[in-house]
Amino acid sequence: MHVDSREEVIIKIVGKLSLEFPEYKKQLKIRNIIEEVLYKYDVHPQETGLVASDIQEKISIYLASKKLDGLSMKTLKGYKYNLDIFSSYICKPIATITTIDLRMYLSERCKTLKQTSINTEISILKSFFSWLANEEYIPKNPAAKLKLTKQPKRLRKALSDEEAEILRKSCNTVREKALIEMFISTGCRLSEVVNTNVTDINWENRSIRVIGKGNKERIVYFNTRTKIALKEYLSSRKDNNLSLFVSGKGKHERLGQRSIQREIKKIASRAGIEKSIYPHLLRHTFATERLNSGMPLPVLQHIMGHDSPATTQIYAELSQENIMHEFRKAS
Repeated sequence: MHVDSREEVIIKIVGKLSLEFPEYKKQLKIRNIIEEVLYKYDVHPQETGLVASDIQEKISIYLASKKLDGLSMKTLKGYKYNLDIFSSYICKPIATITTIDLRMYLSERCKTLKQTSINTEISILKSFFSWLANEEYIPKNPAAKLKLTKQPKRLRKALSDEEAEILRKSCNTVREKALIEMFISTGCRLSEVVNTNVTDINWENRSIRVIGKGNKERIVYFNTRTKIALKEYLSSRKDNNLSLFVSGKGKHERLGQRSIQREIKKIASRAGIEKSIYPHLLRHTFATERLNSGMPLPVLQHIMGHDSPATTQIYAELSQENIMHEFRKAS
């Protein structure tokens, strides 16, 4: 049975409200209220003539549905951007789109894209059409036969112990030192560090409550060195902002992603390390160090906030130091 008209209306209303008021987080509560109001009503779509394409309408419903599933605004914007391009290329009813249509679109769209971007494009189409098929908007999933391209494995060149120490010694301010220790000690994503508040920290057991991808909450831990660095940085501040990291001038507002990226780049430039250093590399360094120390993959998966163990497995496969250590141990 197709998603009925009432359900479709509810999804559309909640979706539009979510995009209009992104700061309001209680989408499920809104949905329950609308369901109660419409419970005793029959909702029917207006009869319209045959349209050339209904793709944009289905994209709107899809994005609203994914919003309810907890996808971030950043992810939804990425989906919308790619699907809008797809919609502008193919102008026909969505139920009539074939696998050949998708392959022709991809061959044109992906001429100038890197392999990672091509795979992103394919993944979004597969997700969209899989959802359409599951909701019975279309009789068959034309994206089911699409395959992701094979990508060459590149070693994630984590910082060595020596490089990490050089980076620490290249910090000029207490904020820089706290930032470096925060990333290396917790393995947090850049967005998680940006959104952390002082009140999220449990100083007694050295843990921090962070909100990761999909609005999922988890606990990460930090070492004594990081505790000292954070305490020293916080005691140096004269503001009342609850954000863990704030700008050093002006109104002392929360430090944004680009500002933190610039800070890390400045420290790396002083360090003179001959590799590109950025926040996510420090996350890689954290994961590699933990695996080399013998941390079980399931534990690391939980700490890193990975949905799939396959994502965490990448660090095990690419940790040359770990391979060398195990070989020598068995020799």
